[in-house]
Amino acid sequence: MASRVTRSRRLPPQQQEQQSRARWTASLTKILTDLMVDQVHKRNKQSNSFNKKAWKYMCDEFYSKTGLKWDKEQLKNRYSVLRKQYVTVNSILEQSDFSWDEATGSIIAKDEVWAEYIREHPDAESVKGSCCPNYKELCTIFSEPATNGRHGYITASEGDHTSRPPCPEPISILQGESSSGSEGNEDDNDPETILPSTPSATCNRKRGRKGIDDAIAGAILEMAAASKMRAAAIEQYNSRYSIADCIKELDVIQGVDQPLYFAALNLFNKPNAREIFLSLKRDKRIAWLRGKCAVASNSMS
Repeated sequence: MASRVTRSRRLPPQQQEQQSRARWTASLTKILTDLMVDQVHKRNKQSNSFNKKAWKYMCDEFYSKTGLKWDKEQLKNRYSVLRKQYVTVNSILEQSDFSWDEATGSIIAKDEVWAEYIREHPDAESVKGSCCPNYKELCTIFSEPATNGRHGYITASEGDHTSRPPCPEPISILQGESSSGSEGNEDDNDPETILPSTPSATCNRKRGRKGIDDAIAGAILEMAAASKMRAAAIEQYNSRYSIADCIKELDVIQGVDQPLYFAALNLFNKPNAREIFLSLKRDKRIAWLRGKCAVASNSMS
């Protein structure tokens, strides 16, 4: 015990403060993500969690590299923060108006695009103007287990450095938590960790179940947010080429008789037809309408 106290006193003041409370810096996060990527490649991560052996190895290696003896729960908390960051960045880069600059780790988009997206997704403001240099590592850590963390990325020497690197969809957290590889049961299949049923083991299972329930609740919130994003995208698309806008433009066209007018209204039920109509120059719209409505009439006859 005395040797431990002496060692603690020899730590620099900043390191002693970090020892008592996990304060993550970019360099500490890089060390942890590199350890996690290594464990993914060694197949020590099943579904949504690393196994007990992987967490012990990462805790020991993290201490060896940093001098900070943070426990498994402190590393797991950072793991959860990184997973949220990955989901946020990956959702942003699914939008065609955003791109990722591998050279700087920045997410690139016009100011008005950022403003519109953040208005619908306030969480995205946390990554605007900041870098995400570890995005490729996050893809490896949180991608589908079947890929085993081996993905192809577009680098500056291979093509446009602002292209988004291919990254699989976020893992299904609900599926992962209900499987044998979930965090609460991450060692159930490890022969070295199978213990007889005791009161303490039962208590540990209850704590594990609580962690699973919390993770499921978080997964449901993430799914709801993703569903809201899709609904917002559809609503935004429809608002750009609405039926009301088509009728407004139709009313100012000269030479539209009543049969053509009502045939056009039926045609405007199709989103693609509305987009084409509003994208055409005004002097070409009536000819296009007559052609489309004539085709529709012939097909019905």
